[in-house]
Amino acid sequence: MKYQEFKNALNKPYFTNLDILLKKLNVYNYQLSLWQKRGYLARLKKGMYFFVEKRAEISAQEISFLIYQPSYLSMETMLSYYGLIPEMVHAQTCVTTKTTRKFSNDFGVFTFRHIKSELFFGYNPIETKFGKYLIAQPEKALLDYFYFNLGKLNNQTDLEELRINGSELKRIIDRKKIEQYLEEFKIEKLTKIVHKLFEIC
Repeated sequence: MKYQEFKNALNKPYFTNLDILLKKLNVYNYQLSLWQKRGYLARLKKGMYFFVEKRAEISAQEISFLIYQPSYLSMETMLSYYGLIPEMVHAQTCVTTKTTRKFSNDFGVFTFRHIKSELFFGYNPIETKFGKYLIAQPEKALLDYFYFNLGKLNNQTDLEELRINGSELKRIIDRKKIEQYLEEFKIEKLTKIVHKLFEIC
């Protein structure tokens, strides 16, 4: 099968080896390797590729969900998105019920942190042209960040060094919702940290 025929048969910017099998396309591994060398394809992870000329049609956020499911964007990535921290965050940090993993590809660095299945909640879907991805609600992004950094947060100074935007915190964080989420975590230190944050902001 020629490259143009292959691209037209898939009709989307990314694909997996399973897509090739399901569509019964007569394509071999050596052809995929050749098309990579020629710059037509690039790999997202093992067995998953995208068409280089269609790169602009997909985002790093969509790729994060595509390469490792179930997962949702959270922690620094979403705290920056919501304006709760001043730093621009380019890496994609996600939460997953699967094993902690890290991937690098042409769209950047993707870190997936394992969380217990009972704590995998508090996210919203974002629909895209070719699929979707999930993003943490601001309350959950904040709790996820604190949860994974509990060992580094021991006093008010540690909290202040995070430079949380107090005005945005009060504007977008639903206090009732975050209290409900805290009940699901059942971690006394996490509850104290959140309450102290609202005291100092």
